[in-house]
Amino acid sequence: MSTTLTKRELRQRWKEISDRPLLSGAHSPDGQMCVMEAVAFVAEEKWSDSPECASPVVAAFLRSWNDSLGDDDRQMLKPYVLKVVGTRGTKAQEEKRAWMATDWLARECAPAFLRLAGLTDHAEALEGLAALTSTGRATKAQPKLAAAWAAARNAARNAAGAAAGAAARNAARDAARDAAWAALVPTVKLLQKSALQLLDRMIQAP
Repeated sequence: MSTTLTKRELRQRWKEISDRPLLSGAHSPDGQMCVMEAVAFVAEEKWSDSPECASPVVAAFLRSWNDSLGDDDRQMLKPYVLKVVGTRGTKAQEEKRAWMATDWLARECAPAFLRLAGLTDHAEALEGLAALTSTGRATKAQPKLAAAWAAARNAARNAAGAAAGAAARNAARDAARDAAWAALVPTVKLLQKSALQLLDRMIQAP
C-alpha cells in the first residue's frame, strides 16, 4: 500500500515533527513517537507503529532497533521516516527482505561480536556460510548453520562464564566494566553503519 500524499505533502508533514526526538516504546498520539509512529504520522495514517504504507519486514526491523538504541543514537533513524513511506511490497519482495535481514544477523552481526570476544574461528565459520537468500538455500545450509551457531553459542557461554567469574573476583570490576564497554563501542558503531546500509538495501529491494 502506498500513500496518497505527494512528496511535497510528505515533506511538509515531516517538517512538522522533524525537530522532535524519536523515543523508545509505543506512545499515545500526544506528540511523542518512535520511528514507525513518525512514519504513520507523515503518511497521514491512523496512529500506529505498524503503518499500512510500510514494508512489514522493514517496520519490524526498525521497531526493534529503535527500542534498543540509546536516546542520542536513535536519532540516526530520522532520515528513514520518509524513506519507509510507500515501501510495502509484494509477498516476494517481503520474503526477500526477510532473508536479507536474516543473512545480515547470521553472517555480519553475530560474527562481529564473536570476534570481539576473541572467538575468531567461530566468527569465520559463520561468515564463511553461503548467503541465506531463500528457503531452499537455508535448508541446504541448515546443518552447517546449526553446527556453527551451536559451537559459537557454547564458546560464547564459556567465555562469558569465565569473564563473569573473573569479574566477581576482581576488586576493580567497575573499572573493568567501563573498559569492556569502551572496547565494545567501535564494534557497535561499525554494526550501526552496517545496519543502516542493510536498511537501504531492504528498502530498495526489487
